[in-house]
Amino acid sequence: MSRTRRTEAAHDPELVHRLSRRNMLGVAAGATAAALLGAAAPAAAAAEGTAASGHGHGRPVLPPGRLGIQLYSLRDKVATLGFAAVFAELQKYGYDEVEYAGYSQGSAGPISLAQLKRLTRDHGLRPIGSHVGYYANDPGAYTFAQNLDRVLDDAAALGLPHIGTASGPWRYGSTVDGWKRCAEEFNRFGAAARKRGMKFYQHNHSEEFSFAGDRPDVRLYDVLLAETDPDLVYLEMDIFWAYVGQYRYSVRPDGTPAPFDPLDYVLDQPHRYPLFHVKDGDRDDSAVPYGYRMTDVGDGDIDYRRFMSAVNRTRHGRHAHHWQAEHDNPVESLAFARKSSAHLHSLREKGH
Repeated sequence: MSRTRRTEAAHDPELVHRLSRRNMLGVAAGATAAALLGAAAPAAAAAEGTAASGHGHGRPVLPPGRLGIQLYSLRDKVATLGFAAVFAELQKYGYDEVEYAGYSQGSAGPISLAQLKRLTRDHGLRPIGSHVGYYANDPGAYTFAQNLDRVLDDAAALGLPHIGTASGPWRYGSTVDGWKRCAEEFNRFGAAARKRGMKFYQHNHSEEFSFAGDRPDVRLYDVLLAETDPDLVYLEMDIFWAYVGQYRYSVRPDGTPAPFDPLDYVLDQPHRYPLFHVKDGDRDDSAVPYGYRMTDVGDGDIDYRRFMSAVNRTRHGRHAHHWQAEHDNPVESLAFARKSSAHLHSLREKGH
């Protein structure tokens, strides 16, 4: 356990014990889509050339074959042009993997899971994961809590090695016991996924790093890590939101300091973080309440060379993790995808 993690858990002996113990869907794009996307090809080639030149002469920070994108960032293009057209662009931009954010493609027409799987692979992409809701009030909602078998059936049909949720563990409130109850459910989802040859994971936002309503000395993210089985429940760190959490929750409600570095969580348990969201932002105190303004990858202040290089040096090495570019609301989604790939391919480690 890192020094910052020990400080956070120091007020809860049971938590210390637990922490140490568990140390969008398509057919081929038509002529309209081709015309819309054709103009992107020259720019993509230029971006790839820039990436190849690199920043320095060290080993690439990005392991070969491990660049993905969360398709939520491209939801506007998926819903109008369809998966095939979007995948064709991602292939040109040098992407290796995709993480789904739904299996339909809006006005581009109906598509089956078998068609989606084939389209993904036909464009040289691997389906690496998918986000599905955790719970909902609607009894018919497509969520882990209410349709676990169907969620896993669909993931298996797509050949996914990971299946997860971007929903936070708030189902039973913000108390320690409430998060323990959610952790029990996550363990159940993880056990069911493991039986199907998949890993269940949870994607964070900034609020996971806040403090328990009944225990303001306990960070809720620590409860999640301590109460979930590390062999059943994995994490997808959204690096941008983790740094927002660092900004928002570096002081406890009573005013005492509680600093942490998101990277420490990963270095403590690197095997629990098979997936990352690579999202960037500018630090800005006027951006209330987050302290950051989201940007395209490479335009912000998050030091991805430092972060990714440190993860690459863990005992699990460069090939144990997957890096998914993401922007919640890009100005132009395909331009974002192209630029993110170029930037990440350009980063070089120091000392190699």
